[in-house]
Amino acid sequence: MKRICAALLVAVLSAAIASECQGQYTTDWIANTFGTNATHVGNAARSMWVAPEGTIYTASMWDENEGGIAIYKNGANAGSIGAHGEPQGSAITGNATYLWAPRQFGRVNGVFVNGSVFRYIRATGVNDQQIQVSADTTERRADVITGIATWGQYWAASDHPGNRVRLYKTDGTWVLDIPVTDPGAIAFDRNGNLVIAQETEGALQRFKLSGQSLGTVTLAAGVQPHALYFDPTTQYLWIGDVGPDQQVKIYDTRTYTQVSTFGIKGGYLDATTGTKGQVGSLRFARIDGIGRDSAGNTYILSQPWGGSWDNGRTGGTDIYAYGSTGALKYRLLALNFEAIGAPDPAADAGIFYSGVNVYSGTGGANWSFVANTVDPFTYPDDQRLNSTTYPGRGLHFGMIASAGTNRVLVATDQNPDGFYFFHFDPAQGYIAVPDGALPGTQFNATARVRNGFCLDSRGDVWAGLDKTNQIWHWPLTGFDANGKPSWGAPLTVATPASIGDLSRIIYLPESDTMILGQRITGSTDWTGIGTRVEVYHGWLAGNTTNPNPVITLSSANPKSLTAAGNYLFVGYVHTVPNIDAFNLTSGSLDNTFTNSNPSNVYVGNDVDSMYGLRSVLRSNGEYVVTKDDYNGTSIVVYRWTP
Repeated sequence: MKRICAALLVAVLSAAIASECQGQYTTDWIANTFGTNATHVGNAARSMWVAPEGTIYTASMWDENEGGIAIYKNGANAGSIGAHGEPQGSAITGNATYLWAPRQFGRVNGVFVNGSVFRYIRATGVNDQQIQVSADTTERRADVITGIATWGQYWAASDHPGNRVRLYKTDGTWVLDIPVTDPGAIAFDRNGNLVIAQETEGALQRFKLSGQSLGTVTLAAGVQPHALYFDPTTQYLWIGDVGPDQQVKIYDTRTYTQVSTFGIKGGYLDATTGTKGQVGSLRFARIDGIGRDSAGNTYILSQPWGGSWDNGRTGGTDIYAYGSTGALKYRLLALNFEAIGAPDPAADAGIFYSGVNVYSGTGGANWSFVANTVDPFTYPDDQRLNSTTYPGRGLHFGMIASAGTNRVLVATDQNPDGFYFFHFDPAQGYIAVPDGALPGTQFNATARVRNGFCLDSRGDVWAGLDKTNQIWHWPLTGFDANGKPSWGAPLTVATPASIGDLSRIIYLPESDTMILGQRITGSTDWTGIGTRVEVYHGWLAGNTTNPNPVITLSSANPKSLTAAGNYLFVGYVHTVPNIDAFNLTSGSLDNTFTNSNPSNVYVGNDVDSMYGLRSVLRSNGEYVVTKDDYNGTSIVVYRWTP
């Protein structure tokens, strides 16, 4: 028994010493106001209704771990209503008893439909009524119901493909239809008259409840009314303008003349009160919702640009709450879903770039939303905005390389075979200027990237083009006066036979180290990783055939690889959220990041994306590893000094 106890003691001490030798790591997060699963701000809120007592309700097309209608009270998460993929997200309204929100395309009563509106009981969250508002039941990639509002015993909804606004009693009884071209957001004024926004036309249509027209209000040139709110205490109509002004226009409904504005003209793109792209307390992007409560507090939902037709499942949530004097009280942010922020080596990992946003800080309570890098007015063809030419979930995964004062940004998707390139022109501030894509004319390549991709820390591009059985290398040759990069003709090396089918490429120029990941043996899934990872020291020096070490991944379902310094970091899908750290010299597994801070940080379920990990070795020897947490709509930040 003494021998057994002694052996156990030795084992425990050995484990403790080994753990200490490996170094402790910290766990924090960025891109969400709150870090835990229970408290996190919900993803991609696209519309908002504020109850008189100040409770905020938002509708989202998708939040992995939150109901589709999120509830906030006094700046904190107060629960949710409905399934996480239930609402369309395009509109929401309510009264003392009910909420109304359009349903997204999905199965209703056993049939796949769209164009319906669900009613929920506010007190219980129960969906007690479903009404088919639009005759268009098959649309998957556009909003069918584009506006909804209630007044007294009525509610109304904009049936966009039907070019009509439909009026109902709150018990669900249909009253009448009002023909309106391009109907969008809706508000009722003090007398119950309907105000209907026509976003593209830059106008408002007014009608009595009987359907009689009260005329057209033509707004100033460039104004695009996207959100409406009627304030009964002042009889002012607040108009969320998603045109270039990106501010709220306030109209007196007794004369329909503009009396004031709310927000800085130009929003986050204004260059007079800040750097172009910079966010701030009155620097809005697309205004998706406006509300006020009985205490005079004002609430603005301003979703950052980026995404597809619905601004993306990954588009983000940005809610501002202002006191009665107009001073900012608090802000609720959820800026990440199926995305990643890459730590910038030139900033010693103090700045992080996603495909659309810039963050700063160390994580936890010490992070800031710095900027959004999309300018939809100067660069309307930016692929981060165009669902027609890019049908994925959104180009929200960021990769960053620095060369002197210049940076190259690559934005890509969850499981991509294409990568989009951007640069930063000092004259454009934080805005990422579109350059081109791989595959594309910029690199004179047409084959899809299905055997690995790497933007290395110095800006060179590496890729495994589909069915070529080669590793392609485009060396960065320089930047022009505006910061636009250029690359030389590609160099190719045959894929080493020992790796078999290639799935990942990572090149570390500081040590001339190439890391190759194998595809799953016998699988047609080109997005997964097999068990073999080969490390080549001195790749450009000529060692393209002798890997040492060869790392065997024994944990199930490896999905994402990243490397920096002397370590390879591996994340897994459909299993655990763990991140394994392998030594690139010995091949040993030196540490596994689970969660050193579980009471304050939720790290999600897994890594459900090909490039969902990024890493940097800081100047002080600390490794910073970021991980996509699509569950808690945040980015997990690990810090480790071996």
